[in-house]
Amino acid sequence: AEEKRLSEISNEMKDLAARARTRKLAPQEYQGGSTAISNLGMFGIKDFAAVINPPHASILAVGAGIETAVVRDGKIEARTIMSITLSTDHRAVDGALGAKLINAVKTLIEKPAGMLA
Repeated sequence: AEEKRLSEISNEMKDLAARARTRKLAPQEYQGGSTAISNLGMFGIKDFAAVINPPHASILAVGAGIETAVVRDGKIEARTIMSITLSTDHRAVDGALGAKLINAVKTLIEKPAGMLA
């Protein structure tokens, strides 16, 4: 992924998702890897804790973006807040490293133009 353009990743993900829905993925296309992402946000789930499936060492749980009242500079404003939770196998992934990953994801979501660089 680090060597691909964002548009390439997007197109590949759309293709994989479409073929997964029709059960036409080959096993090598969904097996292996070290981490996974589970998105229940599209079903309106605010937050959840995803379970790690071996051989993965971590899984990122993505919840829905919910409009929430927040205080900014002493004023109440409506903001969309999204919950993400990282579950890790601490035998393979140090918690501090997991926290750095969550922070990087947060930064990219808050400033998506950073993904285009």
